[in-house]
Amino acid sequence: MKAQEIMTQDVVSLRQEDNVLDGLSLLFKMKISGLPVVDANAKLVGMFTEKDVLSRLLPSYIEKVGKFIYEENPKSTKKKFADLSQVTVGQIMRKEIVTTRPEMTLCEVARLMLTQRTRRVPVVDETGKMVGIIARCDILKALAREAEIELKQS
Repeated sequence: MKAQEIMTQDVVSLRQEDNVLDGLSLLFKMKISGLPVVDANAKLVGMFTEKDVLSRLLPSYIEKVGKFIYEENPKSTKKKFADLSQVTVGQIMRKEIVTTRPEMTLCEVARLMLTQRTRRVPVVDETGKMVGIIARCDILKALAREAEIELKQS
Protein backbone atom coordinates (compact mmCIF):
# COMPACT_ATOMS: atom_id res chain seq x y z
CA MET A 1 0.00 0.00 0.00
CA LYS A 2 1.28 3.49 -0.89
CA ALA A 3 1.01 6.82 0.90
CA GLN A 4 -1.27 8.20 -1.82
CA GLU A 5 -3.80 5.46 -1.06
CA ILE A 6 -4.29 6.42 2.59
CA MET A 7 -3.44 10.12 2.74
CA THR A 8 -6.04 12.77 3.40
CA GLN A 9 -6.11 14.88 0.25
CA ASP A 10 -8.38 17.71 1.35
CA VAL A 11 -5.97 19.15 3.90
CA VAL A 12 -6.81 22.09 6.11
CA SER A 13 -3.75 24.28 6.40
CA LEU A 14 -2.59 27.61 7.76
CA ARG A 15 -0.65 30.49 6.21
CA GLN A 16 2.43 32.09 7.76
CA GLU A 17 0.61 35.40 8.22
CA ASP A 18 -2.27 33.81 10.20
CA ASN A 19 -2.53 34.82 13.86
CA VAL A 20 -1.38 32.23 16.40
CA LEU A 21 -4.62 32.47 18.42
CA ASP A 22 -6.67 31.85 15.27
CA GLY A 23 -4.47 28.87 14.46
CA LEU A 24 -4.83 27.50 17.98
CA SER A 25 -8.61 27.95 17.82
CA LEU A 26 -8.66 25.94 14.59
CA LEU A 27 -6.68 23.13 16.23
CA PHE A 28 -9.17 23.06 19.11
CA LYS A 29 -12.16 23.13 16.75
CA MET A 30 -10.78 20.25 14.67
CA LYS A 31 -9.62 18.33 17.78
CA ILE A 32 -6.12 17.85 16.37
CA SER A 33 -2.67 18.86 17.59
CA GLY A 34 -1.07 20.30 14.47
CA LEU A 35 -1.56 21.67 10.97
CA PRO A 36 0.71 22.24 7.97
CA VAL A 37 1.59 25.77 6.94
CA VAL A 38 1.66 26.51 3.21
CA ASP A 39 2.43 29.49 0.98
CA ALA A 40 0.16 30.93 -1.74
CA ASN A 41 1.21 28.12 -4.13
CA ALA A 42 0.37 25.36 -1.62
CA LYS A 43 4.08 24.72 -1.06
CA LEU A 44 4.75 23.38 2.41
CA VAL A 45 6.74 25.85 4.52
CA GLY A 46 6.21 24.63 8.08
CA MET A 47 4.15 22.87 10.73
CA PHE A 48 2.16 24.63 13.46
CA THR A 49 1.48 22.56 16.58
CA GLU A 50 0.19 22.87 20.11
CA LYS A 51 3.77 22.18 21.20
CA ASP A 52 4.92 25.35 19.41
CA VAL A 53 2.38 27.41 21.34
CA LEU A 54 3.26 25.77 24.66
CA SER A 55 6.93 26.47 24.00
CA ARG A 56 6.07 30.12 23.45
CA LEU A 57 3.98 30.34 26.63
CA LEU A 58 6.26 28.52 29.05
CA PRO A 59 9.75 29.54 30.10
CA SER A 60 12.57 28.26 27.92
CA TYR A 61 14.39 26.67 30.85
CA ILE A 62 11.73 23.96 31.25
CA GLU A 63 13.19 21.82 28.45
CA LYS A 64 16.72 22.40 29.69
CA VAL A 65 16.13 21.31 33.29
CA GLY A 66 14.01 18.33 32.32
CA LYS A 67 11.26 18.85 34.85
CA PHE A 68 8.52 21.30 35.52
CA ILE A 69 9.68 23.93 38.01
CA TYR A 70 7.50 26.76 36.75
CA GLU A 71 5.56 28.50 39.49
CA GLU A 72 1.95 29.14 38.54
CA ASN A 73 1.33 32.82 37.86
CA PRO A 74 -2.09 33.67 36.35
CA LYS A 75 -1.12 37.27 35.54
CA SER A 76 1.96 36.15 33.65
CA THR A 77 -0.02 33.52 31.73
CA LYS A 78 -2.74 36.05 30.87
CA LYS A 79 -0.14 38.48 29.51
CA LYS A 80 1.61 35.79 27.48
CA PHE A 81 -1.70 34.71 25.93
CA ALA A 82 -2.55 38.35 25.19
CA ASP A 83 0.85 38.75 23.54
CA LEU A 84 0.01 35.83 21.21
CA SER A 85 -2.52 38.08 19.49
CA GLN A 86 0.47 39.93 18.02
CA VAL A 87 2.31 36.78 16.88
CA THR A 88 1.94 35.07 13.52
CA VAL A 89 2.00 31.36 12.80
CA GLY A 90 5.14 31.93 10.73
CA GLN A 91 6.98 33.29 13.77
CA ILE A 92 6.60 30.14 15.86
CA MET A 93 6.02 27.33 13.36
CA ARG A 94 8.56 24.55 12.99
CA LYS A 95 10.40 24.90 9.68
CA GLU A 96 12.25 21.58 9.72
CA ILE A 97 9.55 19.21 8.56
CA VAL A 98 9.55 15.49 7.98
CA THR A 99 7.75 14.81 4.69
CA THR A 100 6.99 11.87 2.46
CA ARG A 101 6.17 11.32 -1.20
CA PRO A 102 2.94 9.84 -2.62
CA GLU A 103 4.71 6.68 -3.81
CA MET A 104 6.28 5.81 -0.43
CA THR A 105 5.00 2.57 1.08
CA LEU A 106 2.87 2.44 4.19
CA CYS A 107 5.64 0.66 6.12
CA GLU A 108 8.18 3.31 5.10
CA VAL A 109 5.85 6.09 6.26
CA ALA A 110 5.27 4.30 9.57
CA ARG A 111 9.02 3.82 10.05
CA LEU A 112 9.57 7.52 9.32
CA MET A 113 6.95 8.53 11.88
CA LEU A 114 8.41 6.27 14.54
CA THR A 115 12.05 7.18 14.01
CA GLN A 116 11.34 10.92 13.69
CA ARG A 117 8.77 10.91 16.51
CA THR A 118 6.12 12.74 14.54
CA ARG A 119 2.33 12.49 14.71
CA ARG A 120 1.66 13.45 11.11
CA VAL A 121 3.61 13.53 7.87
CA PRO A 122 2.76 15.89 5.01
CA VAL A 123 2.85 14.29 1.57
CA VAL A 124 4.56 16.50 -1.02
CA ASP A 125 5.16 16.20 -4.75
CA GLU A 126 8.51 16.73 -6.47
CA THR A 127 8.08 20.54 -6.33
CA GLY A 128 7.38 20.65 -2.58
CA LYS A 129 3.67 21.27 -3.08
CA MET A 130 1.59 19.57 -0.42
CA VAL A 131 -0.76 16.99 -1.91
CA GLY A 132 -1.90 15.29 1.29
CA ILE A 133 -1.17 14.38 4.88
CA ILE A 134 -0.95 11.13 6.80
CA ALA A 135 -1.62 10.89 10.54
CA ARG A 136 -0.73 7.96 12.77
CA CYS A 137 -4.40 6.96 12.91
CA ASP A 138 -4.47 6.71 9.10
CA ILE A 139 -1.66 4.16 9.22
CA LEU A 140 -3.32 2.18 12.02
CA LYS A 141 -6.63 2.09 10.14
CA ALA A 142 -4.90 0.92 6.96
CA LEU A 143 -3.00 -1.79 8.83
CA ALA A 144 -6.23 -2.95 10.47
CA ARG A 145 -7.93 -3.15 7.05
CA GLU A 146 -5.02 -5.18 5.68
CA ALA A 147 -5.35 -7.51 8.67
CA GLU A 148 -9.11 -7.68 8.04
CA ILE A 149 -9.83 -6.31 11.51
CA GLU A 150 -12.88 -4.12 11.91
CA LEU A 151 -12.37 -1.26 14.35
CA LYS A 152 -15.36 0.50 15.83
CA GLN A 153 -15.50 4.20 15.14
CA SER A 154 -17.98 6.53 16.80
